[in-house]
Amino acid sequence: MVNSSAVHRLRLVSGPEGVSFVLLLICSVLKRTTSFDAVPVMGMVHGILFILYVVFWIQAWQVRKWDAKRGVLLFVLAVVPTGGFIAERMLGKEERGEPAPATA
Repeated sequence: MVNSSAVHRLRLVSGPEGVSFVLLLICSVLKRTTSFDAVPVMGMVHGILFILYVVFWIQAWQVRKWDAKRGVLLFVLAVVPTGGFIAERMLGKEERGEPAPATA
């Protein structure tokens, strides 16, 4: 089914993207406080995962026809540290067909 595969791909990349973002932040701190410099490597890994997230986000938005609020929220979660983990949970619920929580 095309709908579930688009959301599934986005869900699969959201967790690793969140982990890579946190690791990049840690590497940035270590670079400035020690002689350890893994920022170039972690930056490349995070950059690739972020690009994949954006590509899969666009595909899922087009296929699922999300409203603007949900689409923008899922993008904002990609640029917030640990947001990838929240996105992964939201997408997992959507994949399972659980209803979205009511907003006030």
